[in-house]
Amino acid sequence: MQNLWKENLRKIEPYVPGEQSTEKDIVKINANENPYPPSPRVIEAINKFNCDSLRFYPNANATKLKKALADYYGVEADNVFVGNGSDDVLAICFQAFFNSNKPIAYPDITYSFYPVWCRLFGIDYKTYPLGDDFRINPNDYKEENGGVVIPNPNAPTSLGEGLDFVEKIMQENQDCVVIIDEAYVDFGGESSVCLTKKYPNLAVVGTFSKSRSLAGLRLGFAIASKELIAILEAVKNSYNSYTVDSLAIEAGTAAVEDDEYFRLTCKKVIETRERITASLRELGFEVLDSKTNFIMATHSDYSMKKMFEFLKSRKIYIRYFNLPRIDNYVRISIGTDDEMNRFLIGVKEFLLSENNK
Repeated sequence: MQNLWKENLRKIEPYVPGEQSTEKDIVKINANENPYPPSPRVIEAINKFNCDSLRFYPNANATKLKKALADYYGVEADNVFVGNGSDDVLAICFQAFFNSNKPIAYPDITYSFYPVWCRLFGIDYKTYPLGDDFRINPNDYKEENGGVVIPNPNAPTSLGEGLDFVEKIMQENQDCVVIIDEAYVDFGGESSVCLTKKYPNLAVVGTFSKSRSLAGLRLGFAIASKELIAILEAVKNSYNSYTVDSLAIEAGTAAVEDDEYFRLTCKKVIETRERITASLRELGFEVLDSKTNFIMATHSDYSMKKMFEFLKSRKIYIRYFNLPRIDNYVRISIGTDDEMNRFLIGVKEFLLSENNK
């Protein structure tokens, strides 16, 4: 009869993020982080922040940040929800929107946090396989379901779809909530925010972690109809009314308002991505046509697991997934030009070492 309390502990397999190394002088291109610092306006906002105000609770509605996002995306503040990173926002979306007895639907190769939330919140789900080209087939989502989650662009495949694709999903799913996860859309994708005005059951989720270089600050948002946003607020306020802290509100607002810097850094990442894609293809790699700040690559003649381990020994960290269909692919985040040059040198050394065996 001892230790029966252990039987009541939740048993769940958690999400596993990219490896976080403490080594010095590494090339860390395994977590889809932005290689460039936040906007100078963000730094200024943090330096000017009145630390004495931290003894007070933050604005529970993050009004200033919501207004900045509303102005940027051409919606009203009541169409905006904010939280601690898009993971927090998505987790609240899952709790708020997916409460029927029907399974929700999403792709089989996608963001690996989705099944974790389903298990955590007791949500039944069904996955649909990507095509041989790793594309999502919108016709798969015509079946009756309790909700749909589509990352666009998708991760880890890096592929993005246009608004016509989202329209097809929406037209076949009028009786459930559809979430379009746009964590990477700023690197060449096409945002569905405009469709939230047409479809009241559409929620678009974004993040400050990637294109705005604020992964360490934890800010995310959703844009949707006022009815959906009100439900998100009700769920949030049922367990934590103060999800976004005062410093994050100020820094996030500054990031949104500096559109010039935002576009500049996105452009630099895209240009480096295209250069590295071309270089890898010249070396015989197959690289998917990325619309993100990372690339997905494979080589028919070499083990990508071996390349992952070889590069790690050279202090170059990329991401390897030991999963069906993508177990000979690697995901490579786009770093600075210097970091990516080191990466290319490491890849060439790997190929040479394999050829000399």
